[in-house]
Formats: sequence, C-alpha cells, structure tokens
Amino acid sequence: METDGIDLHRIPRESYTDGSFHGVEFLPEDFRDSPNERTMRVNEKYSTLPADEKGIHIINIRAIEDIGYVRTESTLLNSFSQDPDANCKYGLYFRDGKRKVDYILVYHYKKSSFSRTLTRRIHFNDLGPRSLKQDQPLPGKAGQVNMHDSEPHMDYHEDDKRVRREEYENNLMQAGLELERDEDTKIHGLGFVKIHAPWNVLCREAEFMKLKMPTKKVYQIHQPHGLLKKINSVIQKITEPIQPKVAEHKHQTVKRLSYPFSREKQHLFDLSDRDSFFDSKTRSTIVYEILKRTTCTKAKYSMGQGEGRKKETTLLNKRRKCGKYGITSLLANGVYSAAYPLHDGDYEGEHVEHNDRKLLCEEWASYGVFYKYQPIDLVRKYFGEKIGLYFAWLGVYTQMLIPASIVGIIVFLYGCATVDENIPSMEMCDQRNNITMCPLCDRTCSYWKLSSACATSRASHLFDNPATVFFSVFMALWAATFMEHWKRKQMRLNYRWDLTGFEEEEDHPRAEYEAKVLEKSLRKESKNKEKGPQLPEEAANKWRQRVKRVMAGVKLTEKEKLTWKDRFPAYFTNFVSIIFMIGLTFAIVFGVIIYRISTAAALAISSTPGGRSNVRVTVTATAVIINLVVIIILDEVYGCIARWLTQIEVPKTDKSFEERLIFKAFLLKFVNAYTPIFYVAFFKGRFVGRPGDYVYIFHSFRMEECAPGGCLMELCIQLSIIMLGKQLIQNNLFEIGIPKMKKFIRYLKSKRRRPGDHEEYLKKKQRYEVDYNLEPFAGLTPEYMEMIIQFGFVTLFVASFPLAPLFALLNNIIEIRLDAKKFVTELRRPVAVRAKDIGIWYNILRGVGKLAVIINAFVISFTSDFIPRLVYLYMYSESGTMHGFVNHTLSYFNVSDFQDGTAPNDAMELGYPVQICRYKDYRDPPWSETKYDIAKDFWAVLAARLAFVIVFQNLVMFMSDFVDWIIPDIPKDISQQIHKEKVLMVEVFMKEEQGKLQLLENWGGKEKRKGFTEDNRNFLSLLP
Repeated sequence: METDGIDLHRIPRESYTDGSFHGVEFLPEDFRDSPNERTMRVNEKYSTLPADEKGIHIINIRAIEDIGYVRTESTLLNSFSQDPDANCKYGLYFRDGKRKVDYILVYHYKKSSFSRTLTRRIHFNDLGPRSLKQDQPLPGKAGQVNMHDSEPHMDYHEDDKRVRREEYENNLMQAGLELERDEDTKIHGLGFVKIHAPWNVLCREAEFMKLKMPTKKVYQIHQPHGLLKKINSVIQKITEPIQPKVAEHKHQTVKRLSYPFSREKQHLFDLSDRDSFFDSKTRSTIVYEILKRTTCTKAKYSMGQGEGRKKETTLLNKRRKCGKYGITSLLANGVYSAAYPLHDGDYEGEHVEHNDRKLLCEEWASYGVFYKYQPIDLVRKYFGEKIGLYFAWLGVYTQMLIPASIVGIIVFLYGCATVDENIPSMEMCDQRNNITMCPLCDRTCSYWKLSSACATSRASHLFDNPATVFFSVFMALWAATFMEHWKRKQMRLNYRWDLTGFEEEEDHPRAEYEAKVLEKSLRKESKNKEKGPQLPEEAANKWRQRVKRVMAGVKLTEKEKLTWKDRFPAYFTNFVSIIFMIGLTFAIVFGVIIYRISTAAALAISSTPGGRSNVRVTVTATAVIINLVVIIILDEVYGCIARWLTQIEVPKTDKSFEERLIFKAFLLKFVNAYTPIFYVAFFKGRFVGRPGDYVYIFHSFRMEECAPGGCLMELCIQLSIIMLGKQLIQNNLFEIGIPKMKKFIRYLKSKRRRPGDHEEYLKKKQRYEVDYNLEPFAGLTPEYMEMIIQFGFVTLFVASFPLAPLFALLNNIIEIRLDAKKFVTELRRPVAVRAKDIGIWYNILRGVGKLAVIINAFVISFTSDFIPRLVYLYMYSESGTMHGFVNHTLSYFNVSDFQDGTAPNDAMELGYPVQICRYKDYRDPPWSETKYDIAKDFWAVLAARLAFVIVFQNLVMFMSDFVDWIIPDIPKDISQQIHKEKVLMVEVFMKEEQGKLQLLENWGGKEKRKGFTEDNRNFLSLLP
C-alpha cells in the first residue's frame, strides 16, 4: 500500500478533551487503536531534531483513505464540506472568514512524484499563538512520509530551509501574529503562509512606530474670505469636470486632530469601528516591521545523515547570511521566495465588489481620464506616502510643463514667422552673391556654392533667433519656480497626511551588512584563538563550539562595524569601474564620430548628384539612430552595474543603499545620455583646421565641421531624436511591451498543461495566488530616473530645442496613466513606506537646474551665432543692420596655397576656374603679411562670448535665488493650521488633566465623608 500523502502532528491527549483541536478533528478512538500499525508508523526520518526534543508524532492520513475509511462529519478536514472560498472571499480572509489577511509569505517545497493530491488547508480558529510549542510546525504543513526506499530523502538544503521556516513562523506567533498555511494551491510546488495581525498587536506596534492616528477631536480648516473665497469657488466650478470622482479628493472643510497612537490614551481616538481604524496599508506596514525584526537565530539545524564536514561549512555560511533581521535575509537565501501584502480585490469584472483598487483603476489608471487630476489622497491611502509623493511630484512637474510648452511654441512660431526677414539667411540664399566655398575635404571634394546651404540656414533660424535667449532665461526661472512650487505642495501634503512632525528613524541594518560584520567578528575571534594556547577537542565538541560562536553572532555584530579600510577594495573597484564605464561611453561616441567621418567621405566621392547633396542629412540621421540604440542598451547595462557596485560596498541601511545606488546610476546614465549631445554642442567644428591644412585623425579621417548655418540645427536634431526615441522606446514600449510579453508567456505555459490541469488553472484563484503571478515591485528609482533624465533634456539644452517641454508634456500625460496602470494591475502591492519628501532626488533636481543655467549660457554663446551677430551689429556694421554679416564671417583662401596632394581633383566642376575661395573662420586674408593666422575679430568675438557667459550665468542665478527667497517654503495658511493643531492638542490634554484632578478631588471628598461617618458610628457604639 502507498504511504505517501499528508502527515499531521498528533497532539498529546491531555491537550484536548472533545476529540477536536480547533478545526482539526482527530480519528475515532477505535480506529486510533487499529492493529494496522504499519499505517500509523512514526516517521523518524522526517524530523531532524534529536529524539529527546521531538515530542511530536506523525500519523499517515493518506493510509486512512487507502484502507477504506469513510470520512464523515466527524473526520479530519470536515470544514471542507462547504465551499471554503466563499467565506474567505477568495483569499482575502482566513478560513474562518473573520480575520483579514495582512501579509503573505510564499515558499517553494519539494513534493514526491508518487504523491496524490489531497486537500491540505488546515487552519487555526481561536488558537492563541502562544499556546503552541515553539518547535511545533504550523498546522496544515505537509511533511515527508516514510516511503521506505522508494522515496528519496529530502535533500539537506530543503531540510534546512524547512527548519528555518518552522522556527521563524513560531517566532512570528510568539510576537503575536496569527498564521494560516495553504499548500493546496493551483500553483504546484508553492506554499502560502497567511498572516493576520490582531488588534492588540496593531495597537502595540502603532505605539512603537509612533503612527499618527485621527482622534475624536474635529476642528474647522481655515477658509479664505471675501474676494479670495469667490475666486476659489469659481475655480472649483470650472475645474469640477476634471476632478476625479473619489471621496478622498473632495474639498474638506473640517479635519480630525491627529496624535501618535498610545494604548494608554485610547479614549482619545475614535475606536467605534476597530476593523477600519487601521486601514490595509497601515496593517501591512505594521506586519512588515515585525517581519523585519523577527530573528531566526535559534533554529536547530540538522546535519543530515552522513553529510560530512562540507555540510558543516555550508551550514555556517548560511547561518551567517541569516542576519539579525529575518525576512530580508530569508528572502535573500531562498527560504521564502516572496513576501507581499495583498491587493484589496479584483479591479475588473461585472460582479466585483467595490474596493479602492477598482476605484483607482477607474479614476486613475485609465487612459480615458488623462485630462483629470490624480486622486493623490487615494493613491497615498492605498500605496503609502512614498509612492503618493512620487505621483504628486510627477503631477506637479507635468502641470508646470504646460506654461513652459506654451512659451516654447510661441518661440518656435516666432522663428517661423521671421524666417523670411532674417537677413543672414537671405544673403546666404541669394545666388547673386555668387560666393564660392572651399572644398570640405582634400582631393575628393570640390568647390561648391554657398547658396546650396540655403535650406539649412533657414531651418537654423527656427531655433537660432533672439527669442531663444529669452526662452533660456525663462526656463531657468521656470526651474526655480518649479522647485519652490513643489516644496509648497509637499508641505501641504505633509499637513494633509499628518506627517508634519514625522522624523525618519534609523533603519535596521541590512542583512548583507550584518553578515559582513559577523564574518569580520568571527575572523577576528579566530585570529585571537590562534594566538592563544590550543587545547585538543573532539570533533563533536568542535562542532558544538562553532555553533555557539555562530549563535552569538548578533552580540558580535553589535561590537563591530565596517570601517573605510574594510570597504577600501570596494571603493577602489567602484572608482575604477566608473572611470572605465565613462571611458567606454567616450569611446563609443568617438566610434560614432569615426563612422560619421568615414561615411561622409564615402558619400562625398559618390558619382550620383543625389548622394552628394544628401550627405549631411544621411550621415546625421544614421549616426543619431546609432547613438540612440547604444544609449538604450548601455542604460540597462549601467543600471545593473551600478547595483552590483553598490552591493559590494555593503551599505549599512536600506536608505544608504538606495542613495548610493541612485548617485551611481544617475552619474552613469547622465554621461551616457548627454555625451553625444555635448560633443555636437561644444566640440564639433572647433578643431578642423583650414583649407590645405585640415586636422586629421589617425592620418586618415578629417575632423568634421558644422554646416554653413552652424551646429545648432544639428544639435536640435540630435536632441530631438534621442529625447523622443528614448521616451517612446525605453519609457513606454518597454514598460508596456515587457509586462504584456511576460503575461503572454504565462498564458502559453498554462495552455501546455494537461487538460485537467488547464481546467484547474482557469478556475478562480485565491487572491494571494493571483498576486503572486504579478511582477514584484522593484522600487521607484527607475521611475524617478527616467523623469530626471527627461528634466535634463527639457532644461539643459532648451536653447537649441524650444519644443522640448511640449514633447515632455505629451509624454508625461501618457506616463502618469501608464505608471498608474502598472502599479494597480501589473505589480504586487508594495509595502507602504512613510516619507515626508522625495529624498535625494530633490538635490539632484536642484543640481540639474543650476547646471542648466551654465550649459545654456555656453550654448547661446559658443554654439549659436547670437554673439557674433551682436558683435558685428555694434562693432563692424556700417549701416547698423545685419547686411554683410555672412561676408564678415567668411575668410579668404588662395587656391595656389594648397599643399601638394590636397587640391581638388576636379577643379572645373563649377564650370569656371577658381582663384579665391571662402571658408567659415576668422583668419587673415592671403594678401596679409600674417596670412591665415587668427584675426583680431576672432578675439573680439571670443571676449564677447566669455563676457556673455559670465553676465548670463550670474544674472540668471541671482534671479533664481531671488525667486527662491521671495516664495516661502511653507504656505502661510498651512503654518497657521499646524500652529492651530498644536494649540488644540494642548487644550485636549489640559481638559483631560483637569478632569482627572476633579475626579481625584471628588473621590477624596467621598473618602473623607465616609471616614467621618465611620468615626461617628464607632463613637456611638462606645456610649452606654
């Protein structure tokens, strides 16, 4: 007979009297005494504890079915006679339908290939968590049955994980949590542990975490009066159609006074509905805090049978990784495969109960509501403050892009309207000027007419006109105003979300940090032992001593910490790796430059006139596309490398880890995204030489130069293609396509199942099974990173591309809904994290804003022709107009001065012999004594450019600081409300103290009167 199946731990008879044990009913007395002892054999191999520590016997439930025992209502698992999923709302509650599931732990377990399916949902009803022995596994856990020699023994690592889980879960129950296990799931090989935090645990942890909760006291929020009130009412009526239809977004006139929760002052809080006092977000946060600090340092690890010393070393290594705080290290070591809170329910379907997730999907995570405001308060209620602040910041940034886009469109339209009035473009397009230009390369290139660059010159004016200077100043002030506006919005949210007095406490040390410190401590201890006298020990004693030292690892880690000497190899690796990757980026850009030069040379010698005329367009377009592909690939590579470099540093806390990761990733991605743009803006065309003496790379490739209209047009093309391509491909297609692809792969896997399994797969799953199939939350760093890089595109080179804010606005309108849909429908629900600001990202934004002022000053001064035009207008123009500017910027070259082998092969291509040709530069003419030397005009223009950079930078910086100073960080009404809250809280406590004093006085008066009456009675009793 088969003996596989489900094993239950039999409890001693003294612990039950009615034949049942909280939902798990035991076998009748006559069957328990069955002579068939083989079916009730104790599984000695299953337990890895010493015999004197077991105290637990295993009975084989599968054997009962095999011998024909008919299960009635008094048999085991009688709770499955009814549909259990109806009571627990498909996994949102425990099996009793009363206790809400606050958190889920998921683990993998190995099941014998001979075993058959049997329902294994066994639960607690009213069992107190402290009533179980510490070594007793969770009821419902499937054990391995003695299969004689037919079943392979569970391998050592799986056994070790199982023991760790048992000890950790027992510790969670000792901390007050209630657990329920489910291994009978539609996802084979996965077990789920459901966690519920009872009321007393929630109160205790809320007090420890200093969570601000609403009290019974309600006060009136300050409302504007007079004209301001009328204006606000008009604005509310106008914006009513674009407001989300959620209760949390409605204008509030009253607010509950909040105070850190205290069990001694529960009378202050409204506890009429305890089930809703702590919402699901708060409950999961509390449970996660318990999971982080619950230890797994007392587990009794088994060495197995005949495993040898290698197992001992492996065990110690695993034990060291366990760390001081359990869940992070257990997840890292694979003891649990996932840990997450549950979503509130389904978000689509006809008969879906109303819940916050469904409401968010309808009013927030839908492209049809792109024109509406975000329900930020509901987002915070469901996902927590940190994610709420991200979407609030993204919303403010998108709103602020509206005026920037409008001004950018006006600047662009101004360029379009004045293109026919631009004198330099008109002169360049006038064929009557008959200006003959020098060859652009040696030998293969010939002479050409300046009028052939007419289209490029006219297009350059669209972005290179006096309005772009104004737009650069405007965008610098816009960035400062945006930062101030966000600070004020952040303070309003802090007040509304009761975060005004919140201070982030020091995080728990990371599991990797604890492991590293423990390793250092053990290494130092072993060195000290080697110095001392060595005493002979038996092998068993050595093992016992080593285990004791490991168990004392927590105490060792409290004494030690990692110094810069310990981290020096990691720091050196970081420095070398970052320098190497920056060098790699420069090398790739240099390779693209070589491609541009070689392709331009190859097309220039083409015999077809069409190929010659489209050389610049073809080379520029293909090179930018190559740059875009390289940027997208390197972005992903650099993100992985930045995480690895941060991991080897072993930061102490999660906050420190996140900040270091952000800094490295931003540095690498910034260099990767902007290096090609920096090259075009500041280096291209600066070191080209002159006709007959051009500068060559590797003696073969001539340095490329800008178009006759300047480099600003090419900078605009480069910036627009990289920005739009990066947003379209990386930010949108990847975010949409990759999750859809993963979902499609899961669907294909489900269709490959056997017909029976496929039908089972299509049945309604439990909530925790559905959420397990969602993608895990990877943090907000990728979301912030793509927006910060976009902010750089909008501000750093805005002088060359006034339409950048418009394209950023259109992208963000889609990005908000795309991110919302991803958070609501495609990701597991993240653990809510309290935060009062956006952290290090604010400092990065300020840095980018300051850098934008400097870069735009250099773009206007050195990349555009704005300064040369001003110099010509006020110093050299005879008529006081721009007539003659083009001729002024072109130098003369005598073709007889060509060096041997550099003259064009076809000197008669234009149909006439050329004696003098022109090229764009400020050099002395050939008839001068210092021919082809730098002219005085060049130095005059250079001085003007440097002066403009200094004046522009200081002026705009001063104006930005002035905006920063004039706008207060905290709105006046919010500061008044915060002060009002403090006054009201003092009044509440004063009234409470007065009530206590009055109560004591009344009680004391009664005692005095009672004492006086007793004295009189005693006196009268003494009288005769």
